[in-house]
Amino acid sequence: MSPSRAYEPVVAQGDVPALEAEHLTLSWDGSTLVTDGVDLTVMPGEVCCLVGRSGCGKTTILHALAGLTTPVSGRVLLHGEDVTGRPGRVSYMLQKDLLLPSRRIIDNVCLPLVLGGMRRAEARAKAEPLFERFGLASSELKWPSELSGGMRQRAAFLRTYLMGADVTLLDEPFSALDALTRTDMRRWFVDVARELGLSALVITHDVDEAVSMASRVYVLAGSPAAGEPSRVAGEVAVERVDGAGGFELTDEYLAAKRQVMALLG
Repeated sequence: MSPSRAYEPVVAQGDVPALEAEHLTLSWDGSTLVTDGVDLTVMPGEVCCLVGRSGCGKTTILHALAGLTTPVSGRVLLHGEDVTGRPGRVSYMLQKDLLLPSRRIIDNVCLPLVLGGMRRAEARAKAEPLFERFGLASSELKWPSELSGGMRQRAAFLRTYLMGADVTLLDEPFSALDALTRTDMRRWFVDVARELGLSALVITHDVDEAVSMASRVYVLAGSPAAGEPSRVAGEVAVERVDGAGGFELTDEYLAAKRQVMALLG
């Protein structure tokens, strides 16, 4: 098991990170600092998690990475290109599924394609082959009200995938689900992301969620509301192994969880 350590971005030799934050300093109102010099890296095909307590600025960081807000200082790199303050370069999945109740599931997931100028029939033809892989077989013509919470989140993720970016940001995507569905969705997401070669950063306040999903967990510490800007307190590499009953029951999982908890303090 790789130990937790003082934070230093991990970049494989010769590889260009899919997403990189360099010394991000962010503010809520121009005067109150939310973060102070946050650095993090997501390598191609990697799922990372950013975990921290409520109110520490996780969503604010995600907004900066998505180009929705401009940092006080620092920059955001996408495949080595400076995209600071430039929206529309990554896929972004919010906490709520935001499915439109007046549209069938097929038309909900096709929305990014249609808004991008694709004809409805062409968009449907592109989306339909993906329904089975995303666990939505036979749901194409159903209404959102007919789906369970987990199925709605799968539809929301398929819609996010169809945005076309190879880097995806997810804002506590499973927090509204019950515990058993949440566990199933975490495992499902990791499998799909690996199969599709996605690079993803998931933010969460749930330590179990972070350790169960990520190859690396960044731990954010601080309390901006109390005048203490957040910073990355450390990084934990998660050694993923198979175990009877699942990864969550292995010694490696428990060791990584202890390291994350220690960094949270």
